Amino acid sequence: MRIAVIGSIATDHLMSFSGKIKDQLVADSLENVSLSFLVEHLDVRRGGVAGNISLGLGRLGLNPVLVGAVGQDFGEYRSFLEQHGVDTKSVHVSETQHTSRFLCTTDEEENQIASFYAGAMSEMRDVDLKAVADRVGDLDMALIGANDPEAMLRHTDQCRQLGVPFAADISQQLAIMSGDDVRKLVDGATYLFTNEYEATLLLKNTGWSEGEVLDRVGSWVTTLGGDGVRISGKSHATVEIPSVPDVKVAEPTGVGDAFRAGFLWALGVNMTMERAAQVGCVFASIVLETVGPQEYTLDRSEFSNRVAKAYGNDAAAEIESKLRV
Repeated sequence: MRIAVIGSIATDHLMSFSGKIKDQLVADSLENVSLSFLVEHLDVRRGGVAGNISLGLGRLGLNPVLVGAVGQDFGEYRSFLEQHGVDTKSVHVSETQHTSRFLCTTDEEENQIASFYAGAMSEMRDVDLKAVADRVGDLDMALIGANDPEAMLRHTDQCRQLGVPFAADISQQLAIMSGDDVRKLVDGATYLFTNEYEATLLLKNTGWSEGEVLDRVGSWVTTLGGDGVRISGKSHATVEIPSVPDVKVAEPTGVGDAFRAGFLWALGVNMTMERAAQVGCVFASIVLETVGPQEYTLDRSEFSNRVAKAYGNDAAAEIESKLRV
């Protein structure tokens, strides 16, 4: 499967706060919030949803096409991705803007407050997906992840024009995009990815019921944190997969991206959606135990052992036979 991963490419600044964010909020003064946290740790990491997902696909054995916009400071990041099988030739390099920055503070209960500087990502709207498809040949799938809203709309429309199946992964942009724009991003998606909170927000913003969403997409993949994942669709039975047990939580940034990489990789090697969800959950558990969305290591036997422990030996044997890590 030839997958184009379209979305943000960023540098993450990840901070840890030993208290609870909610304890810093004053219920009667929320209209005048001024918060400051003394953080104990700072990690500077490679990130961005498209960078994270494409790296995961590359490390699992596919050769995804990364589509994003970066600054002149992308050289080291580019080399790292290419070493792991990612095609970066369709990444636009800005002449004036820095690569995007993600700044996130996580408290002891895994709650987060984050800010995102767009930088070069604002030029994503000028990237032509047809030119990408012409360069690499036919695309089997495009994942349209969070980035410049105008670019998301343009690339979704181009997928329809080109006949390229697409996965809608609106993520953080659900909070700022209008209901009309969200409806345009969702309508016709082969896969719709959300977490549980985003699913509620999507229904609120679009005004659609769950059934109306399912009328417009092939499958709706909803990650449920510690409760696993649910995949709903009008053309197939609901698939529910529990999460991997006994995970030692280190840092949650990039966990959803890891799930998407594992899920799409499994589909790319012709596994069922049940197996794809299992791969996604195992990959997510590995990233959850790592500080930084790209700092994990992949080991074939360890991956297989996690699958066996969570989902049984049959699942482990099938998945291990396809692994190229």
